[in-house]
Amino acid sequence: MIARRVGGNIYARRMAEVHQLSRTDARRIAVRAQLLAKPRPTSVLETVRRLSLLQIDPTSAVAPSADLVLWSRLGSSYKRQDLRDALDEQRLIEFRGTARPAEDLALYRAEMAEWPGAGVLRDWQEYRRDWVRANDACRRDILELLRADGPLPLSELPDTCVRPWASSGWNNHKNVAMLLDFLVQRGEVAVAGRQGRDRLWDLASRVYPDDPAIPSQEARRLRDERRLSALGIARAHGPECPVEPLDVGEAGEAAVVEGVRGQWRVDPALLGQPFTGRAVLLSPFDRLLHDRKRMVDVFEFDYALEMYKPASRRRWGYYALPILYGDRLVGKLDATADRPAGLLRVDAIHRDVPFSAAMSAAVDREIRDLARWLELDLDQPG
Repeated sequence: MIARRVGGNIYARRMAEVHQLSRTDARRIAVRAQLLAKPRPTSVLETVRRLSLLQIDPTSAVAPSADLVLWSRLGSSYKRQDLRDALDEQRLIEFRGTARPAEDLALYRAEMAEWPGAGVLRDWQEYRRDWVRANDACRRDILELLRADGPLPLSELPDTCVRPWASSGWNNHKNVAMLLDFLVQRGEVAVAGRQGRDRLWDLASRVYPDDPAIPSQEARRLRDERRLSALGIARAHGPECPVEPLDVGEAGEAAVVEGVRGQWRVDPALLGQPFTGRAVLLSPFDRLLHDRKRMVDVFEFDYALEMYKPASRRRWGYYALPILYGDRLVGKLDATADRPAGLLRVDAIHRDVPFSAAMSAAVDREIRDLARWLELDLDQPG
């Protein structure tokens, strides 16, 4: 293999070559892929298409994560109703805790038909298959009710399971919720919208586009390519992750990152492109941070979401927002939206590096913009 240094507008194009990247190169590729450089995008739907997904999390210490992710890209021009409308109109589909472009569901239909998996099944796959089979009468009850009266919230769906779901965690005896999750994975039901915070369930045939299923192997390849396009740079191989992997297989082209171990894949369309950074406040669930190992190795950033820790053990705050400046993650914003008081309370700005006057001014502008977007007054110590 030939290794060639990336710089300017010159880069290796042949698949046999390995791109040599500095950490700065790698960071800029990742930031640009995630639409966190200049210029900002302008459309909610096109932004989600470029990102490939939005993680949906109900925590709203500042704002729901999906809204924060879109605000950090679009700025105060982003209207939260635009995301709700896209989901209600099914231009975006809620799928396994994420919002995805409707057309991307075709990449999962063959896998749904193979549930709980192709080839030799693991023990946990067999357990899930057998549990659904044992409760087939409940499955049929739910499908028939949805066919007649859907979409419906979970509270209106019958629990006629003869074999309760057993686990050592949060889902013990949550029979209908678990069954719905498996029926989503089987391609039988889908989230058709929301009623407040409650998901509305319907037959998948009435929610998903009527596109032909893409064969499994081709679909996996296309999903890897979509993921790499959204991440810019990712490991070729990594640990298994539910719903959305962190690695990208053979998508893109091979790369090495100076000072970082591992085999990387890079989207060649992002190599050698000009970079103009800006200050950004990120959701703790932002995909720039989702691969914590990449965050540490490439961005050299120390961060953990501390909402699950006792207050006495938190270093940065309950829901601290990572601060991006250019291609560096430089600190955390400890802030809370106090809606009854009409305030965005800033408790601390934790600086991982010394802030220049320009950095401080840019971060302050983003904090003021966040308060304006939330329609809250800013309560920030001088």
